[in-house]
Amino acid sequence: MSTSAALTTTDIEQQPLSVFSEKAYLDYSMYVILDRALPHLGDGLKPVQRRIVYAMSELGLKATAKYKKSARTVGDVLGKFHPHGDSACYEAMVIMAQNFSYRYPMVDGQGNWGSTDDPKSFAAMRYTESRLTPYAETLLAELDQGTVDWQPNFDGTLAEPELLPARLPNVLLNGATGIAVGMATDILPHNLVEVANACIELLNNPKADLAAIRQHIQGPDFPTEAEIITLPQELDNLYETGTGSVKMRATYQIETQQIVITALPYQVSGNKIIEQIAQQIQAKKLPMISDLRDESDHENPTRLVIMTRSNRIDTGALMLHLFATTDLEKSYRVNFNMIGLDGRPQVKNLLTILTQWLEFRLHTVKRRLQHRLDKILDRLHLLAGLLIAYLNIDEVIAIIREQENPKAELMQRFGLSERQANAILDMKLRHLAKLEQVKIQAEQQELQNEQRQLEQTLGSTHHLKKLIRQELQQDIEHYGDPRRSPIQVRAQAQALQQQAVVANEPVTVILSQKGWIRAAKGHDLDVTKLNYKSGDQLLMAMPGRTNQTAAFLDSTGRSYALPIHTLPSARGQGEPLTGKLKPPIGAYFTHVIAANPNQYVLLASDAGYGFITEFESLLVKNRSGKAMLTLPPNSQVLPPQLIDTVAEQQIAVVTNEGRLLLFPIADLPHLNRGKGNKLISIASSRAKERQEFVVDIAILTPQQSLQLSAGKRRFTLKPSDLANYQGKRGQRGQKLSRGLQKVDHLQSV
Repeated sequence: MSTSAALTTTDIEQQPLSVFSEKAYLDYSMYVILDRALPHLGDGLKPVQRRIVYAMSELGLKATAKYKKSARTVGDVLGKFHPHGDSACYEAMVIMAQNFSYRYPMVDGQGNWGSTDDPKSFAAMRYTESRLTPYAETLLAELDQGTVDWQPNFDGTLAEPELLPARLPNVLLNGATGIAVGMATDILPHNLVEVANACIELLNNPKADLAAIRQHIQGPDFPTEAEIITLPQELDNLYETGTGSVKMRATYQIETQQIVITALPYQVSGNKIIEQIAQQIQAKKLPMISDLRDESDHENPTRLVIMTRSNRIDTGALMLHLFATTDLEKSYRVNFNMIGLDGRPQVKNLLTILTQWLEFRLHTVKRRLQHRLDKILDRLHLLAGLLIAYLNIDEVIAIIREQENPKAELMQRFGLSERQANAILDMKLRHLAKLEQVKIQAEQQELQNEQRQLEQTLGSTHHLKKLIRQELQQDIEHYGDPRRSPIQVRAQAQALQQQAVVANEPVTVILSQKGWIRAAKGHDLDVTKLNYKSGDQLLMAMPGRTNQTAAFLDSTGRSYALPIHTLPSARGQGEPLTGKLKPPIGAYFTHVIAANPNQYVLLASDAGYGFITEFESLLVKNRSGKAMLTLPPNSQVLPPQLIDTVAEQQIAVVTNEGRLLLFPIADLPHLNRGKGNKLISIASSRAKERQEFVVDIAILTPQQSLQLSAGKRRFTLKPSDLANYQGKRGQRGQKLSRGLQKVDHLQSV
């Protein structure tokens, strides 16, 4: 370049970075919104989908044609209309072929096109073959009838349709999802019969409101038989505003001791469901399930079997739990955001969508009829010229043979147009027979009749609507099918408390002196025959149920809790509690107790203090437990006692000095934690010695006797004998007879 031709600073456009960045980003945003992410209301397609369908039609891949390699289609789409990534284009094509993704697929695929378990497991495009489905004809049938505008492709060498002339509101039938810049769309699929009938309702009654439309459109209709459980009022609000959410729930049936899931929510994988349930089983959150398997096959596309351990399992509660904790119930966002007839993106309600689509359809049908009328008028014009030629055949032949410029002479002699003259000159000699005149006149008559019908239809909105209504009815008969996703009102899913979903079976909880825990089935277990680790032995055994929680007390008065069904089996030697719980350094476990949450429990220390609490107060999720019973210095925790009826029962307290006291248990306070009130008055102890302490306590009714044990000796005090030991809480108590003063255990009988 010469110096004189070099650019100067005045030739370069300069602008602030903020201005340039803003404009560039806005341009990019509009491109993504209009040409990538959002569907158009007219045909319900994004540009890539529209180009795939059009390219396949140009390749002759109609529903009746032979399959062709998908790579051929993708190549045409990229090379002619959509210069983007081949993988993204092919994936868009695959989704249009999956009958579990599209309610009404547009591509008929042959080969591996993915599965419900893994929609992206489809084969490469060099392996699969494809063609259009019959439903795609609703988008393409009127394409060459002057119904749409055309635009140049990306390099200006070809023309492509701006929209496809959809005969049905595809934007609702197949739905769409997409994320643009600053906006997104989530349009759920609907049933063709319902939507078409709603359009017919609007054609019959343009003033119909949303309630009238909802008489036809019950709700979304997914390509799965799972249930829609969204409440009707929520669906009304969704269609009124264009935004909201829809819930789907799997369907199941009960067979012999097993639950069979027969349909999954839209785009939910059976493998994922199996994995989610298996994780809960491994975490011992679903012990009532004995087995889990996938029996899906060609005849039963969805058949997930959940085996329960017994017939007593509440399957309804179990399924509500699974609905709440797995993808067996799924929520779908709804956002009817689309590009309208004005070319602008907007969230529209159902009535607006259908009204504007009918406006689009009315305009399309007008263009189709006008295009046909123009063709007829042009043909009639040619036929009129041909008829003149036949009526003057000898003169026409003479002009053609003798004149240097026969076209001009014909035009001047018979008043023909240039097109008519060219048509005459292009005629073949064999068409000069007398029969051709009759054919022309018959064709003229037929075209004139069609012309009158078209002009009548185009001149009347009533006739146009009638035609559209008839075509919608034809499409219903041709492509319509029953609703797949039933709409039901169901109980709300709820993750149940663990005890509610665990089988209620009897077990015995065994605690060893060194803090090893295990649980054995049944209550008739002989715990003396169990094996223990070397140097360990039985501390205590407690009957319970698998749906209960076991509470543990340690030597410092802290309480801990573990669900019984999570305890290790008694087939082995168990596991140390310190692996599951975290007591203070130096503390050791002393007692285990199992009961219902509202069961009353008496907690006491051998210092002579105690209180009543609900068993639920002992339960804590923290591994470190909680301070439950406050122990005076040098005192220990006594075995907890279960209380049936506080109003009637009484407590017996015995000390190592042989003093026994009975008083109403109702005299004790109800506390959540603490030291409690004095049960019996005992002699004070020195700092490091316990002179007198409580040996044992027992709960009994006024009609029960009390059995006292002193080593191997047993002695029973009848209710009449116990009257001598009745007193008030906190008293000293009465001395037992000399032979029973060394009592070490109390038991009501």
